[in-house]
Amino acid sequence: MHDIGKVPEDEPELPHAVLGMKIAEKYGEKPDICNAIGAHHDEVEMTTLISPIVQVCDAISGARPGARREVAESYIQRIKDLENVALSYEGVTKAYAIQAGRELRVMVESERVADKRADELSFEISQKIQTEMTYPGQVKITVIREKRSVNYAK
Repeated sequence: MHDIGKVPEDEPELPHAVLGMKIAEKYGEKPDICNAIGAHHDEVEMTTLISPIVQVCDAISGARPGARREVAESYIQRIKDLENVALSYEGVTKAYAIQAGRELRVMVESERVADKRADELSFEISQKIQTEMTYPGQVKITVIREKRSVNYAK
């Protein structure tokens, strides 16, 4: 609710935090909540304990991958780049960046990639990502090597 002021209103020249605070006041919201809305971008002085909590939560939310439109394209490109790093290795059939790019699942052909090579591959991919890419936090690389044996009884 802290961003309610982003909804178009009569006073577009006001910052959305102040406009949101005015909307909340107009509809009888508690003063603590109104202050938290108005102060989440420091446009109004914080007078309650909840105000800095809302400000921190807003910052965390805004920092998540894909949260900002202008960052969306670079986020999508980073996900594709992660997958392409894995796909550049011999024996890799598929690669999926999941968990907002915090994890990379790499599928390999069991006939071409032995267990020992799968271990090496996860390390090599992690090193390549570490040295050639920019990413927040850490990326977990999981190499999946599956062997299926199928027979039919007649």
